Amino acid sequence: MTRHPALIWFRDDLRLSDNPALLAAVASGRPLAAVFVLDEEAPGLRPMGGAARWWLAGALRALAAQLGQHGLDLMLRRGPATRIVPHVAAELGAELVVFNDRAGAAEAKVDAAVVARLRQEERQVERFCGHLLHAPGTILSGAGRLPRTFSAFHRAALRLPPPGAPLPPPGHLTPASPLDSDPLEAWELEPSHPDWAGGLCKAWRPGERAAQARLATFVADGLKGYGEGRDIPALDHVSRLSPHLRFGEVSPRQILAAVTHAEAAGGVPETDAAKFLAELYWREFSHHLLAATPDLARRNIQPAFDAFPWRDCPGELKAWQAGATGYPLVDAGLRELWQTGWMHNRVRMVVASFLVKHLLIDWREGEAWFWDTLVDADPASNPASWQWVAGTGLDAAPYFRIFNPVLQGEKFDPDGAYVRRFVPELARLPARVIHKPWTADAATLRAAGVTLGATYPHPIVDHAAARERALRALKSTH
Repeated sequence: MTRHPALIWFRDDLRLSDNPALLAAVASGRPLAAVFVLDEEAPGLRPMGGAARWWLAGALRALAAQLGQHGLDLMLRRGPATRIVPHVAAELGAELVVFNDRAGAAEAKVDAAVVARLRQEERQVERFCGHLLHAPGTILSGAGRLPRTFSAFHRAALRLPPPGAPLPPPGHLTPASPLDSDPLEAWELEPSHPDWAGGLCKAWRPGERAAQARLATFVADGLKGYGEGRDIPALDHVSRLSPHLRFGEVSPRQILAAVTHAEAAGGVPETDAAKFLAELYWREFSHHLLAATPDLARRNIQPAFDAFPWRDCPGELKAWQAGATGYPLVDAGLRELWQTGWMHNRVRMVVASFLVKHLLIDWREGEAWFWDTLVDADPASNPASWQWVAGTGLDAAPYFRIFNPVLQGEKFDPDGAYVRRFVPELARLPARVIHKPWTADAATLRAAGVTLGATYPHPIVDHAAARERALRALKSTH
């Protein structure tokens, strides 16, 4: 007699390997069905921004192609998951539903409602931790709470038994009879009028296979020297795995295993491996923080900032978004973001600091812009990192730490290669003035074809004056 099917509910885990929910469904011996639900209706769920929607379309195509090689269809349904998942399970006659957990409180509420409905219908439900190294609530201080600093969190995590080895991809999959599916194109995840995604298409290839290839390339070519090279935006000493991690095309356990193996084999210095894995644990810290702080993208974790005198300056915000601040490193980062859907991490810190400290514009404005334009816009890492830079978060950088964008450029882009790539109107300036073109003499500007105020803007704020204004604002509320 044919066994009733198992339903795999894919979410932020769009891969076949190291997917504990998928492997559990296979191990059940049941015929399998797979569904992805685009839920933009559940209360509290944050709709994806434009760049992430573009990535999701490619990731779903890649996952559908992989499943198709096993004869399994990826069912696409749109609507509230609390209704769609039980409905699909009933259509299939599924007796088992499996999925990997998510950290957000709104997501957890949806999941709990789905589980309650399924169990009410006497269906078996199994849940797994497939998106993090450790489940939220398992990394605790001596007082039994989430550690308040990243360093304490990191130490506590390293004291736990190490995460298990990554799981292999499934072997043979037995498909259940397919059900109707929405056409992916009907979801309109990708831009059309206008189509602004040309730079994203050139820069990225979504999907599990692309993620594995990127991980292998980074471990082989970019990890050695990461400790210092990661701060140089013109170099390729960063992993560029963040969007793949965001959509679960690669798992943190796979990354941890690959880096640990490379270090053990002697190909990567311990310092480089440790520095990179600390970044992986910063992602972990952000997700644990999101689980404990549902309104992470809306509320200052440090309440002293609730009275901070943020400025309402739409014109300056627009100039910042457009990469037209007159500070070349800041402008290069924002133009890289617009063109590619991604920004180098060192530059992200400078760009964010400039908005909240030089311009005194609320960090939430910047977080929202990144949410819409980053392919790796993550509901935990994006707001946690903005609050870190703004000084408003848990274990945040102090607000009085104000990056000088000129000195940051001269230190981390000394030849101006990064600026020349993304701010081409400055490409012919000599390195000595490329990060401060307003100091160049008329002959140098003329030879480079630069006319300040015409081909490139004057700085929208003076660094020294902006720094003093920011410190006065901090003093007024602390």
